[in-house]
Amino acid sequence: MASRREPGTAAAATAELPVKQVQIDGLVVLKIIKHYQEEGHGSEVVQGVLLGLVVDDRLEITNCFPFPQHTEDDVDFDEVQYQMEMMRSLRHVNIDHLHVGWYQSTYYGTFVSRALLDSQFSYQHAIEESVVLIYDPIKTAQGSLSLKAYRLTPKLMDVCKEKDFSAEGLKKASIAYEHMFEEVPIVIKDSHLINVLIWELDKKAPVAEKHELLSLSSSNHLEKSLQLLMDRVDEMSQDIVKYNTYLRNASKQQQQKHQYIQRRQQENIQRQSRGEPSLPEEDVSKLFKPPVPPPRMDSLLISGQINTYIQNIKEFTSQNLGKLFMAEALQDQAN
Repeated sequence: MASRREPGTAAAATAELPVKQVQIDGLVVLKIIKHYQEEGHGSEVVQGVLLGLVVDDRLEITNCFPFPQHTEDDVDFDEVQYQMEMMRSLRHVNIDHLHVGWYQSTYYGTFVSRALLDSQFSYQHAIEESVVLIYDPIKTAQGSLSLKAYRLTPKLMDVCKEKDFSAEGLKKASIAYEHMFEEVPIVIKDSHLINVLIWELDKKAPVAEKHELLSLSSSNHLEKSLQLLMDRVDEMSQDIVKYNTYLRNASKQQQQKHQYIQRRQQENIQRQSRGEPSLPEEDVSKLFKPPVPPPRMDSLLISGQINTYIQNIKEFTSQNLGKLFMAEALQDQAN
């Protein structure tokens, strides 16, 4: 699970308009990919800081730097201080240094978690225009760059500020997993000089033809995605069992409370008929403490993760079905 990241500093000014588009420099994309290739191993997550500025309703990400890998034994490492020193150094060399979010790699689309929610809330609460970029190296390795930008919805921001994650609180806020994260469109843009350089490099060193993109093998990726999906479905089932147990315990306690009040009333009636004083009133809430309801935010996050897995499987299977139909057409034409 990803560790929680705190923003080092807030942006100088808050955008008057909500962010409707994220524009990323090509160099930033290459830095994120390079960071994962150097430090990401298997399911290990890499993270970093996004720097840039806001222009009207567009968030321009012009630079980034990674968080260094460190273990729990590095007790002296201060993440916030590290970010401050990095941004101070960038400011000294006249490079964009305003904090506008963070990025994180993902493993088979596993990124909807409480850690990501808490981190993005911290960023977005301090810097309103902040986004989180999710980079999927596995999907990228299959031939299509997978980079998506997310923000917390205003409804979820209000719930996180109130810290009321009970079923009643979420119901009052009308929050479902569809209303938790909003995806912001991404545009990758390079300067004209960089585009010219890319064309020149392509002419001088053409990439050898590869046919991996036409491979019909999909069992490994699909098997792993389905396994992760089943694990989350099992977690959801366990969470439902816990909530049903809470409802049964709460209903049982209500019945016990009602029966106690009735017995108390009958006993007082009998004492009054004998001319005896009534029993002193007692605080029933102290005698019958209600069971603590389980937080429902985890259930919403699991639902959101299940939906993400389903969408990934849907996209992957659609692409592979297209390959199969294309291969069948080529085979028929060859015959």
